[in-house]
Amino acid sequence: MTEPLAPGLYVVATPIGNLGDISARAVDTLSRADRILAEDTRVTGKLLAHIGTKAPMSRYDDHSGEIERNAIVGRLGDQAIALVSDAGTPLISDPGYKLVRDARAAGHQVFTLPGPCAAIAALSLAGLPTDRFLFAGFPPAKAKARLDAIAELATIRSTLVFYESGPRLGDTLAALTAVLGPREAAVARELTKLHEECLTGTLAELAARYAGAAPKGEIVIVVGPPAAAAEATDSELDAALDEALGRLSPSRAASAVAERLGVPRKRAYARALERAK
Repeated sequence: MTEPLAPGLYVVATPIGNLGDISARAVDTLSRADRILAEDTRVTGKLLAHIGTKAPMSRYDDHSGEIERNAIVGRLGDQAIALVSDAGTPLISDPGYKLVRDARAAGHQVFTLPGPCAAIAALSLAGLPTDRFLFAGFPPAKAKARLDAIAELATIRSTLVFYESGPRLGDTLAALTAVLGPREAAVARELTKLHEECLTGTLAELAARYAGAAPKGEIVIVVGPPAAAAEATDSELDAALDEALGRLSPSRAASAVAERLGVPRKRAYARALERAK
């Protein structure tokens, strides 16, 4: 007889395209769960048919409210409930965090079953720095709000990751070009599927490529970090230090100027001591 799963909420990653990417642990959990919460039960039904199992399903998506969450949390004490999205890892650009938050607050176990994620898959293909990256989800649909949102990210020194739809891709790439300038970027789509592609180039090149040509499929845009600024010259550093030394001690002046100009504090402090003499 199959052992029942421990009661709690199971956050289960599912394939983003290739059904072969589902993990053995995910198959086992979905097969033994008392209930599965799905964005679209029709989509998840196809996955369950692929792995040869059935389980009671309920819809849980953007429109699910507090009453529904409370009902789910109330069953976690004696039921194993799995949360899935239509594709990829739940909570990445979807509202599942509210359910996880409420389940934890009620003292229930929450288990994660990691697996496919379009953002991570695109990063692995793009050939851009991955030591620091920021996932920014879907940009706003309206032009002004989209430009404002991108401007907020312009000075962040990390690779940026966005999700986008085909019809809006050209407009978003044009907005990214206008705000961020000539950064290296990649557009990845149909990840793990038969027609997977990842096109790279500058934002301007990609914007021209997709202007008026909306591709099909789910899309990830990866944008490289801003180029490193040239380090301040000695004359620029001295001018900034002379101004700061008129109101601060050498130590504090060096700290302030080093932060503002992006130079090593040791260099700024050594120059500050010389200027103070």
